[in-house]
Amino acid sequence: MNKKHTELLTFDRENIWHPYTSMSSPLPSYLVESAKGVEIKLATGETLIDGMASWWSVLHGYNHPKLNQAVIDQTEKVAHVMFGGLTHQPAVELCQKLIALTPKSLERVFLSDSGSVAVEVAIKMAIQYWHSKGEKNKHRLLTVRNGYHGDTFAAMSVCDPVTGMHQLFDQVLMKNLFAPAPGIAIDEEWQPEDTAALEALFAEHHQELAAFIIEPIVQGTGGMRFYHPEYLKTCAALCKKYRVLMIADEIATGFGRTGKLFACEWADISPDILCLGKTLTGGYMSLAATLCSEDVAVTISEGEAGCFMHGPTFMGNPLACAVASASIDLLKENDWQQQVARLEAILQQHLLPLSGHKRVKDARVLGAIGVVEARQSVNVANIQKRFVELGVWIRPFGKLIYIMPPYVTEKSDLLKVIRAIATVLDEDTCFNA
Repeated sequence: MNKKHTELLTFDRENIWHPYTSMSSPLPSYLVESAKGVEIKLATGETLIDGMASWWSVLHGYNHPKLNQAVIDQTEKVAHVMFGGLTHQPAVELCQKLIALTPKSLERVFLSDSGSVAVEVAIKMAIQYWHSKGEKNKHRLLTVRNGYHGDTFAAMSVCDPVTGMHQLFDQVLMKNLFAPAPGIAIDEEWQPEDTAALEALFAEHHQELAAFIIEPIVQGTGGMRFYHPEYLKTCAALCKKYRVLMIADEIATGFGRTGKLFACEWADISPDILCLGKTLTGGYMSLAATLCSEDVAVTISEGEAGCFMHGPTFMGNPLACAVASASIDLLKENDWQQQVARLEAILQQHLLPLSGHKRVKDARVLGAIGVVEARQSVNVANIQKRFVELGVWIRPFGKLIYIMPPYVTEKSDLLKVIRAIATVLDEDTCFNA
């Protein structure tokens, strides 16, 4: 590593906060020089196969020529313009595509900056909806344990109060209701009693509930758990029965990751409100969308305020919209169903056998998601260092070593990622005692 690289890393370590990292004893950060396809090149010369798609977002791989060109072409027209009183072709075309792709009830689109903000917007929509109907008492939220919806305040209030990492803020968060986490896995026999406690909460509290929010089929940061579609179908039915809006958080699961274009399709449901983010732009820049039904949009618009009370400065950013639209086109061109099915088959054949390892509690696969749940928590610094030495990029947390590779990942590269996981499972220093 040359002097410049050392200086950059020193400044980074001493002055820049990274996600979920201490400033007094920070986890190591690795300096990236470039990235292309599924490879991340470090300044120190190593090339790493990315098993994370940069937290679910880099769907088509890095430095994709079509996505690059979409950004370049839009930059030559307008990089940004305020969305208040103005509009532009990239935003209109993107929203047309989102309405065409998502469940049929969703006909209105609100664009924002990030997934967490998309959840904030969804929650505000739900509360303002009932306020507009004159039912101001309906302002609380119901969700399930082991959920995760983001790190901003309203989003934190519907994350699991224990596993959601936000206990520190308990005294200032909205006091919402939590049902037990779904207990029946996606490949297990459905048991209707799994939703009994959930229905009891609906029955008792529906008069004060604005919305029910859930991650469809996959509970991500709350444990990388894949639950039964009948649970989700029952959630939708309960929302209708008890007059509660349903918010589906598809920020992690949208655009094919589970094997369906949207995870709601596993249960054939149409929520009242849908949140999208992460891979919306193919990993190029931050953009999110909150879609809602016509009923939600019109009711809010005809209520006391006369409009929806939210408006980010960078709402509908033309660059982000242009590359998001190109990413959706690429998704179709690349036959995403075939891509995801191919990755799922490789993961099933080569990752699932790791469940037999003495250190592994469970291994599971759904679509282009692979999870190894260890019996011990990982030592993040040590296991990260070993993965880099093994030529892969995987960022575990807790007891979970999970991967969600870009859809363009070749078999040889994915096998390298899986072999790296198998290797660290044999190394005591990669795990806490």
